[in-house]
Amino acid sequence: MTAKDIGQEGGTASVRVRAEGDVDEESLAYLREKVGAVLDRPGLPPVSGEVRVTRAAAHHIDLPWSAGAEIQVGGDLVVVHAREASARELADRLQDRLRSRTQRAAHRRDAARRTATPPPWRGGRQR
Repeated sequence: MTAKDIGQEGGTASVRVRAEGDVDEESLAYLREKVGAVLDRPGLPPVSGEVRVTRAAAHHIDLPWSAGAEIQVGGDLVVVHAREASARELADRLQDRLRSRTQRAAHRRDAARRTATPPPWRGGRQR
């Protein structure tokens, strides 16, 4: 099994997609489209990282497709893993998990920027 470097996503996201094993170009194109839809949207801080897709060579495995993504979203590291029976199911699952985790990282970043009024016992506003 040798790793095959597929390239980078367009737009503001620079994410490498790497394939290992018997992965066809159509499956990789679908996966790139799904990952790009999540990471190339407005409002996200700068994004970079890598997505690795593997198809197991053994035919007796129930879930031969697996993927792992390590994406740097601003200052946060988002790690996502998925295993599925087909390449399309894997891409869909990976898209769902990436979307939820990147939204969480982006909202955590927004919440950290806001300052709360300190409680009254710390000199905050009194009623």
